[in-house]
Formats: sequence, structure tokens, C-alpha cells
Amino acid sequence: MNSDLTEEEMRHALFGTPQPEEQVSAPVVEEPVEEVVLAKPVVAPAAKKKVAKAFTPRLRVTLRVGNEFEGKMVELIHDADTLSSLLAEQDALKAARKKFKYVDVVSVKSM
Repeated sequence: MNSDLTEEEMRHALFGTPQPEEQVSAPVVEEPVEEVVLAKPVVAPAAKKKVAKAFTPRLRVTLRVGNEFEGKMVELIHDADTLSSLLAEQDALKAARKKFKYVDVVSVKSM
């Protein structure tokens, strides 16, 4: 193989001979453009339709919370908008830990 090829020879080997393109020049015609100004129409406020609420899956997480170790515990209920019991439990624990030191999960039930 000859490694002393010129750029034109390499192009010819890769792409073949270039086909001469026919040049057809179309006359450029500029049409006058009219300026169009759009104004926002004044719309009277219509009565808003009430959208029916779609079913949202909810889980109810019951927690026992307190600030004293083996002390008084209070039941806390957290409602989560998810189908995943793991996510609902994590959300409830996260919310309860902001206020209470000791948190135990009692149950996770669907509503």
C-alpha cells in the first residue's frame, strides 16, 4: 500500500469522483410583508369549573413517639400519598423525628 497519497487522491478513494451539481438559480422575489399587530382580546372572567379529584392512594402510618427513653409514649398518625408502604413509613419517620427523639412504627394500613 502506498502511503504517499495526496489529499485529493484520498478523497477520491474514500468518496469517489464528485458529481458536478447543476446550478439552477431561482430569481429572488421579495414580497412586501404587511405588519400584523395582534391585540389580546379582553376575556370576561368565566366561572371556574370544579375538577373532580382523582383517586389518590393513601396509606395511614401509626407511630408511637416520645422524648424519654422507656417513658411516656404518644400515638401519632401520619397520612402519606403513596402506594409504597416503605416510602410511607420513611416519610412518617422523617416527619416524626423533627419533633420527637424516639419513634416506633406500629402499623402501615391503606385507607
